[in-house]
Amino acid sequence: MSKGTLYIVATPLGNRDDITIRALKTLCSVDIVLCEDTRKTGTLIAYYQTTEPFRLMMRRDGHPRLISYYDEVEEQKLPEIIELLESGTNVALVSDAGTPLISDPGFLLVRECRKRSIPVSPIPGPSSILAALSVSGLPTDKFTFLGYLPKKQGKRITLLKKIMILLTDEITKSVILFETPRRLQKTLADIQEVFGNREIVIARELTKVHEEVWKGQVHEAIDYFTDPKGEFVLLISRN
Repeated sequence: MSKGTLYIVATPLGNRDDITIRALKTLCSVDIVLCEDTRKTGTLIAYYQTTEPFRLMMRRDGHPRLISYYDEVEEQKLPEIIELLESGTNVALVSDAGTPLISDPGFLLVRECRKRSIPVSPIPGPSSILAALSVSGLPTDKFTFLGYLPKKQGKRITLLKKIMILLTDEITKSVILFETPRRLQKTLADIQEVFGNREIVIARELTKVHEEVWKGQVHEAIDYFTDPKGEFVLLISRN
């Protein structure tokens, strides 16, 4: 019996029109979709089922089976998913938005699939990292993505000092970070402590109704984002 394939499917950041034809075809054809939130993914798939011309691609027997697959249960559910793939079941992995595995669950699954020679196929599409960088006006030829900074200030400061060395030595020209609304002000204050008033770019709610790409000095960002809301991508300039 041939093994199934694990598809890593990128989904829209916010604007549902950003879905790719290949992503839709994949979600139509697989038996199971692993998702961080079954409600969000179910709503997304249901939307396409009622939208032309995508409606014609969708499964006639309704949704694929949706399985909740988030950080806290990834290790626990890993044997079940591997067994399904080994038995010939095709599985798609999606995150709530954007490209899976980028600060989202899936690493353990992909690693195990590679160990067992289970096919893994990328279905590329939206990525908040590249979307933010492409409109930032910062250098794009050498960049470093570091995900979320540590929650503890001491560790955060230590990492920021290492980032400054990377930028100073021109090992990288732009650094990209994720941050939550709750921690944004603390992170900006720490960036100011380490970098001074370095130019930064903050992208918020990319492709959504309240999309915003803000550029300026760190102290200006602290004054501007006094009541932060949404999803944030921070970019630190070399200069």
